[in-house]
Amino acid sequence: MNRSLFRAFAALLLALTLSACSGTVDLGSIGRQLAGAPSPTASATVTSGDQTQVDAVKQAIQRANEAQATAFNTGNASLMQATATADFYTQLKQTNRDLASSGVRQITLVSVDYRSVSVNGAAATATTLETWSSTYTDGSSDQATARNEYTLVLEGGAWKIAIDDQPSAVLQPAPQRQPDTGTPAAASIISTSSNWSGYSASGGTFTSVTGTWTVPTVSATTAGADATWVGIGGIDSRDLIQAGTEATASGGEVSYNAWIEMLPASSKPISLGVNPGDSVTVTISEKSADQWTIALKNITTGGAYNTTVQYASSHSSAEWVQEAPSVGRGTVPLDDFGTLKFEGASAVRDGQVKDLSSLGVQAITMINGARQPIAVPSVLGSDGASFAVTRTANSSAGATGTGRRRRG
Repeated sequence: MNRSLFRAFAALLLALTLSACSGTVDLGSIGRQLAGAPSPTASATVTSGDQTQVDAVKQAIQRANEAQATAFNTGNASLMQATATADFYTQLKQTNRDLASSGVRQITLVSVDYRSVSVNGAAATATTLETWSSTYTDGSSDQATARNEYTLVLEGGAWKIAIDDQPSAVLQPAPQRQPDTGTPAAASIISTSSNWSGYSASGGTFTSVTGTWTVPTVSATTAGADATWVGIGGIDSRDLIQAGTEATASGGEVSYNAWIEMLPASSKPISLGVNPGDSVTVTISEKSADQWTIALKNITTGGAYNTTVQYASSHSSAEWVQEAPSVGRGTVPLDDFGTLKFEGASAVRDGQVKDLSSLGVQAITMINGARQPIAVPSVLGSDGASFAVTRTANSSAGATGTGRRRRG
């Protein structure tokens, strides 16, 4: 979920800073002053447009990143105003507030690797791989690298950031081997992610997705979070419309809530009560061009939430996912949710309702920084529409990426 972090995450991350970072700290970049942040690099860069403007776009992104770091580290948000559009400046201010409330004391830009830059008149796009380090109030630190996809516009003769998005799931080829002992058998595991586990479908036009699950009973003894959802888009695109439930374990207590989100906008907690053991069904459907209905129903309690939103989707994929949520520039450690079961999973592709088996879905295993599985999907059930995701005993510390960034 590139969703905005829920306020419970602030207390969660403050409690997690030591455990989440143990064994994964890169101290080489800690304490580096912003003035010494590295210049943009151009390895493997694909460019399109006037080279002078391409260079100007790179410099604008570098300045914007430096401005965000300086603004956060000094508490002066106005420093970000010159490099961002008005809407994006508002998002950045909230992002920095959320980072501070989650226990982050300092952020440092370690490196920027430009993968592509394209300029077309007064608009530009760029893709980067960025490494950032974060230092927490208790002195611990972590470092993560993530793909960023920028949209820039010319305002008053200067390039400004309008959108800074991260692909929802960075899927990587998985080693073709049997699952580790103690994890459930999962046929056709063909991709891995630092924050997703479940199934995805692509190849065609998706206009509806649905799924039912039982809200897991999360252990309160291990701090962390999980989010269960269905969505459309986000595998090979920057768009994603999604809805689901979430659990957050912190301070010996667990809180549960439901939410909706349309990237790149922030997530929105909704007025639907959920508790462990409740059966919840979520359906997202496009009723007319760019008009979507989002419906969540708590079958156990009879509660329901329905809304209609306008959203431009690529219709490129559908997902049924158990996720380790992201916040700020990092991923929240995955809680101990046990085993979660999806049922009644289906999607409308090219105008036809299909179950997972008919969609030819791909399984996704969530891994930690050591490439150990931490959440593993089972094979599909005999009905072609059900599967389980099981939390392994492996630590979720040391995630290799940030997944979807949540803006407050």
